[in-house]
Amino acid sequence: MSYGYSQRIVRSNSLASPTLIGVDLGRICIRYEVPVIEVSEALGVSRQTVYNWFIGKCKPKAALHDAIEKLISKYVKAV
Repeated sequence: MSYGYSQRIVRSNSLASPTLIGVDLGRICIRYEVPVIEVSEALGVSRQTVYNWFIGKCKPKAALHDAIEKLISKYVKAV
């Protein structure tokens, strides 16, 4: 289990469609142990919203896609 993420979130994320930007963000955050609060504050949404994206339950609004892509790039480059 990754730090800060329950086994349920990790499992649900691994089973969700990798074509969804929220699921992709979730995989990066789980892999690099990025706290969900950091993501939610950076994007101006609740932690629950971010968790829902991570598991593919809902999709981020199109207006957030650029900001999400920047976060993904930031986390991947930081490693």
